[in-house]
Amino acid sequence: MTFAVRTLDPLKDAELVHGWVTHPKAAFWLMQDAKLQDVEREYMAISAAAHHDAFIGELDGVPAFLMERYDPAHVELVGLYDPEPGDIGMHFLVAPTDSPVHGFTRAVITAVMEHLFTDPSVRRVVVEPDVRNTAVHALNEAVGFVPDREIQKPEKMALLSFCTREQFESATAGSTV
Repeated sequence: MTFAVRTLDPLKDAELVHGWVTHPKAAFWLMQDAKLQDVEREYMAISAAAHHDAFIGELDGVPAFLMERYDPAHVELVGLYDPEPGDIGMHFLVAPTDSPVHGFTRAVITAVMEHLFTDPSVRRVVVEPDVRNTAVHALNEAVGFVPDREIQKPEKMALLSFCTREQFESATAGSTV
């Protein structure tokens, strides 16, 4: 599977993303009750932010996932850990589907990580999923993330985890996904 990643357009993509973030499978995205205008507002703010970006991942031209990249020294994790040079934060959400494809979500997180590591200044990816989201913990570990500790964020108890470029390459070496 080969994915393309493009910058999210907060107005053109709002309806699409709204359907994704309010879907029952996106409960950990914490936007279940969001209105379309809430999604537009959220992604307009991200689009305007200096340290946060949002992207749409496509498979054969069809939107397949949402990805956010942020600088944890300025967004999400300020004061919750000591950022190192080359750290980048990441969130991803696979589009809901009625016909899931085995291995698809792992292919998405692999593509997300590959995209992040195309920037030579990125040395380590940082994630902070909800501690209860065991499915994403398993996916994260499959691509090389190592859990560090639980942290209390305003909206959730999170599992702070890190993945260096070397850990990612080692975890995905020989992967057919």
